[in-house]
Amino acid sequence: MAEAHPKVVVVVPTYNERENLAILVGRLGELGMPNLHVLVVDDASPDGTGDIADKLAADSGGTLTVLHRTEKDGLGRAYVAGMTQALDNGADIVIQMDADLSHPHTAIPAMVEKLTTTRASVVLGSRYVPGGSTASEWPWHRKALSVWANFYVNAILGLNVKDATAGFKAWEAQALRKVDLPSVRSNGYSFQVEMNYRAVRRGMRISEVPIRFEERVEGMSKMSLDVQLESAILPWKLRFGS
Repeated sequence: MAEAHPKVVVVVPTYNERENLAILVGRLGELGMPNLHVLVVDDASPDGTGDIADKLAADSGGTLTVLHRTEKDGLGRAYVAGMTQALDNGADIVIQMDADLSHPHTAIPAMVEKLTTTRASVVLGSRYVPGGSTASEWPWHRKALSVWANFYVNAILGLNVKDATAGFKAWEAQALRKVDLPSVRSNGYSFQVEMNYRAVRRGMRISEVPIRFEERVEGMSKMSLDVQLESAILPWKLRFGS
């Protein structure tokens, strides 16, 4: 990537994240990265997250924008909407990041450097490469479920990445265009798997950098039984092209 300071857009989907959003935006600002922008995609949060995002945008000097959606329509749809807008607004690199402070903002410079200095088209913030870890607060069964989910996905789809379910990613703009965002079918956390699968199928290189994944402190997890079922079924649908 030829530009000295590529335009980096961090896409942050939100639903009831009023306790966390301002903290996250402050931390991103502390990175001091030139040409770093934030796009908040809020799904009509009843707790007022959208209003907080608007205030942050007004004070940002143009580095933070808000995409308001009229209903809670799932993580995948929020990311597709946000990524599409980021590309339309000239992003060179698009980063996926949760609003719940589980993803370490300090890893972003390393992820961007990996994209700009290697042949990688996608960089994952990975819990399962050397130096990575999960939250110490996780009980053993949650850690086991996460490890099993990654084994399960890789066994079916052959992605050959350590953290196939990671939600913290950096994408080259051209890579996102190649995966054909409008046709992505999955919605919940399985969105992460489908995006990786599409990248691998199109011959893109996925790299990983280690992160420590933290447990959310404020707010509620969005993981539901429906989301878990979708995540279990999707790899088979992708594998057999249905």
